[in-house]
Amino acid sequence: MAVAKGAKVAVSLDAELVVEVMVLAGIGSPQDAVEAVVRDYIARGHRTEACVQLRDEPRRERDATPQPPQG
Repeated sequence: MAVAKGAKVAVSLDAELVVEVMVLAGIGSPQDAVEAVVRDYIARGHRTEACVQLRDEPRRERDATPQPPQG
């Protein structure tokens, strides 16, 4: 799905959820609070992908190294 950069989406959220995010994050605007949560979620996903990639790299290198003939 392609979305133009800067495009806006309107959604309805439970007011109690938004207020709780505003209080926890110390953010005064409902819009800014929700954007902060979404940005944090995306950043966390990128960090997780990077950790998994770093963890798997040595395994891939080990698997790609030709093993000497045995026997």
